[in-house]
Amino acid sequence: MEIKNLSTRMLSKIAKSDEHGENSPYFDGWKAYDSDPFDPIRNPNGVIQMGLAENQLCFDLVQEWIERNPEASICSHEGLHAFKNIALFQDYHGLPHFRNAVARFMAKMRGGRVSFDPDRIVMGGGATGANEMLMFCLADPGDAFLIPSPYYPAFDRDLRWRTGVKLIPINCQSSNNFKITKEALEESYQNAKVKVKGLILSNPSNPLGTILDKETFKTLIEFINDKKIHLVCDEIYAATVFGGANYTSVSEIIQEMECDRNLIHIVYSLSKDMGFPGFRVGIIYSYNDNVVNCARKMSSFGLVSSQTQHFLASMLSDDDFMDKYLLESSRRLASRHSKFTNGLDKVGISCLASNAGLFCWMDLRHLLKEETFEGELGLWRVVINDVKLNVSPGSSFHCQEPGWFRVCFANMDDETMEIALRRIRKFVGTNEQENARVKMAKPWRKNLRLSFSSITYDHETRVSSPVIMSSPRSPLVRAHT
Repeated sequence: MEIKNLSTRMLSKIAKSDEHGENSPYFDGWKAYDSDPFDPIRNPNGVIQMGLAENQLCFDLVQEWIERNPEASICSHEGLHAFKNIALFQDYHGLPHFRNAVARFMAKMRGGRVSFDPDRIVMGGGATGANEMLMFCLADPGDAFLIPSPYYPAFDRDLRWRTGVKLIPINCQSSNNFKITKEALEESYQNAKVKVKGLILSNPSNPLGTILDKETFKTLIEFINDKKIHLVCDEIYAATVFGGANYTSVSEIIQEMECDRNLIHIVYSLSKDMGFPGFRVGIIYSYNDNVVNCARKMSSFGLVSSQTQHFLASMLSDDDFMDKYLLESSRRLASRHSKFTNGLDKVGISCLASNAGLFCWMDLRHLLKEETFEGELGLWRVVINDVKLNVSPGSSFHCQEPGWFRVCFANMDDETMEIALRRIRKFVGTNEQENARVKMAKPWRKNLRLSFSSITYDHETRVSSPVIMSSPRSPLVRAHT
């Protein structure tokens, strides 16, 4: 014991702290899946992974393109001539044809309504690395950023862990579909006890799957312009919009109104839109020259490999293929979303209306045995351990209302999705029978009243949950999910 304590004392503060964020039901669910993964043949009763926001619906299109374009790979006979140049040292600005291709792709996703300067594109190790790098550029330890809740759980890791930056939630309510109000924004800003350096937005939203409307966007930009604080827009789900919805990027809004562009920064990656989280392609696009210069220096700690840049530059520059891919991806996401939400609706489970992302914000409030966060975690444990589905409880997303869950639908095939729906139907049926039995046995029982006015979530709040499964592999080292 003494040796272990001595070993711990010899470590840095970062190494000893638990600020990494792994003590969360969000990641406990991943561990449960890792320990007992579903497989239709080898483990049909295993846990189905519905906590991972991966886009696996269009891999067939990508594979067909690879077969038609062998020269894109330096490991093929057709592409071998480029091997030496790609294998040698590359400047951390990145390959020019890669930055050009990314800039064109980002413009294409926005319908050509805005253009991007390749010289403002800075690479990072996935959106995780890009987000952290941007925090290092914009804030000092102890400074804070406002962020609408519910928000992506691993932002606590990406934005805070090594930077020392704090996150202050902006409370959004289900009564208005979790929209950001000017009043809630101002309240969070005024109540902050530390220096507020900026506002962070996820658009489309993770976990809500919604997109910001122009009027709300303009209000937010007016706010940051008035307060002279930064606006960081995480747009990694920009091309996952479906159902005919019109997505608006911050880059379009600032063309329509007066604002200080030095305050505007975009984080992007190819992990969600293209389904390439393993390639670790993160992008910072800033309108601030000083931020671009600083981030480029920092990017040497998390570069994208030249081989990856070379391959993706070829694919992203193929306009015919990318047009087809984006159109078909949107169609398949809409179809999968419709099938999944319709399946939930048949058993009385509704979801927040959404038109983007790889997930749904599922409302299970009516299934809670008690309308508290403890009740939410109790329901989540049943879903993980008995129903064998890894869905993520809203409390891990800093949601202020118990009973909401994020459930991912694009990381599996149709057959697996149907199995998941069958499990949900069986669970809901069993739960309704149990509730009816309890009601008959205890007709005097009154409904519990929901009260969470005294519950607040800031960057230090923990929602306790027992570790379901131990696993030597940390899910936190994985892609931006």
